[in-house]
Amino acid sequence: MLRLALTGAGGFLGWHVRVLLRALCWPEPVALTRADLADPARVAAKVSGVDRVLHLAGVNRADDPSEVAAGNVRLAVALAAGLRAAPVPPAGVVYANSVQAGNGSPYGDGKAAAAAILADAGYDFHDVRLPNLYGEHGRPFYNSVVATFCRVLADGGRPEVLEDRELRLVHATDAAARLVGAPGGGSWDADMPAWRTSVRELAEVLTGYAALYRTGQLPALTDRHRLRLFNTYRSHCFPSHFPIPLPRHADRRGELVEAVKVHAGGGQTFCSTSYPGQTRGEHFHLTKVERFTVVRGSAEISLRRFGGDEVVRFRVSGREPVAVDMPTMWVHKIVNTGSDELMTLFWANEIFDPATPDTYPEPVEVVPHLAAVPA
Repeated sequence: MLRLALTGAGGFLGWHVRVLLRALCWPEPVALTRADLADPARVAAKVSGVDRVLHLAGVNRADDPSEVAAGNVRLAVALAAGLRAAPVPPAGVVYANSVQAGNGSPYGDGKAAAAAILADAGYDFHDVRLPNLYGEHGRPFYNSVVATFCRVLADGGRPEVLEDRELRLVHATDAAARLVGAPGGGSWDADMPAWRTSVRELAEVLTGYAALYRTGQLPALTDRHRLRLFNTYRSHCFPSHFPIPLPRHADRRGELVEAVKVHAGGGQTFCSTSYPGQTRGEHFHLTKVERFTVVRGSAEISLRRFGGDEVVRFRVSGREPVAVDMPTMWVHKIVNTGSDELMTLFWANEIFDPATPDTYPEPVEVVPHLAAVPA
């Protein structure tokens, strides 16, 4: 269990690092903001005594290409100055570098120069070169083509492939595991297994996911990258696409509701009852796809994105069954709001394994220290 300090804690990769740290039950990391980096004394005070500093902040794009290189260098210089002034120096520094470092582009040259500056700061230095990252809540038209395609499809459009090329994609949680030195045995892999695909194939896979998911159907989640890619797409659909109306069929005998349609793969379905006022949940998942459908009684389903303070609420009833899918890395719960027993049908894409449950306790209602970290 390490005590960490992060630059870029409010960014895409920084958010995934913070989620993983909570799943690991490690201490809340110290966040170094851009304002902190402007003052070496503030940096020194914040990093003093931590086990490791993770430098995730960077400049990916700018109107002036030269500013991309200069911005990455400035951040490294500021961090190095603060590190040297720390009363109790951190044990090590980990840099979220890029496989593009030193490739002759402003971005690649800036990342390479930043690595050299941090390496010269005199600490145990780890230069982690990351490929293209994807994952939940990436910023469209900025973080990756995956986020862009997901956003376009979630908005009802079609992704446009202007230039096909090979892609090597790594999920942000796996990158976070490498950066923090997470132990094995969880829903992450610090070896950062990559999905080798192309821009065109990526567009085709995501387009297929979107077509099925608009109807509430679930695609074939045949491997870890297909599952994570689907979870990434789902993050762009929530909460505006929910709840999902379910097909209902009635005849003289009664009604039939199609709760789950999965195109391949197994999973687990279970049914629970809850007495009035009782709560189930108060946890989040890193990879698991989970669907709630109330079939009798009334309930409120509440969700909060990790690190945020806004709670999304759905009032649902067995009189009109709907599906609400839990997005990964969102804390969730269901409460019986009626006066009678609540019956809920749950479906998950995997059979529950007590050894690796992918279930991390966390309250839905806002806790002050979980407020979003500024960039």
